[in-house]
Amino acid sequence: MSDQTESRVTLLERDAVPADAAALYDALLAQRGVVPNMFKVLAHAPEIAKGVAGFLKPLLSDGALAGCYKELVAVRISILHASEYAIRAHAASARKKGASDQQIAAVKDFENGPYTEKEKMGFRLADRLHRGAREVDEPFYGELRKVFSENEVIELFLTAAAFEMFPRFIDGLHIPVTPLPAAANTR
Repeated sequence: MSDQTESRVTLLERDAVPADAAALYDALLAQRGVVPNMFKVLAHAPEIAKGVAGFLKPLLSDGALAGCYKELVAVRISILHASEYAIRAHAASARKKGASDQQIAAVKDFENGPYTEKEKMGFRLADRLHRGAREVDEPFYGELRKVFSENEVIELFLTAAAFEMFPRFIDGLHIPVTPLPAAANTR
């Protein structure tokens, strides 16, 4: 969706941003091999751009849950939003963090994918949160807690909830899909 329309907000290149935003661009380029177009829009508000980057780094890194799995949850939410930008971005990040092409492709039909029952339960949570927090009723939450610790639950809920917001921001502003770095295109 977002790659078919011109961005509603100018994508700022590194030479058009203040020094603190330029430092963020450099860090993103070193980490990802590319500055995501979302950050080229967020650079209009450098403090928010730094805050978003600061939020996403620990959220999607290894923690109570593997960063790879959290990226797959982000892919699931992105699929539910039909956000091509977010699907591509999180699939690339999941792959970089160790997800197989089979795992990434199976997110769409996770119940039949190469996932553990615990991983499937996390995807089910993401689906329920997508429909609304009331969908996470006590019986479902009880089942979730049988397989996820409190720390894992916090990361899982926050990952699913965060990626409800980003596709809406990206697609609402028609931010184009970020081209993958040349090295990633050779896979």
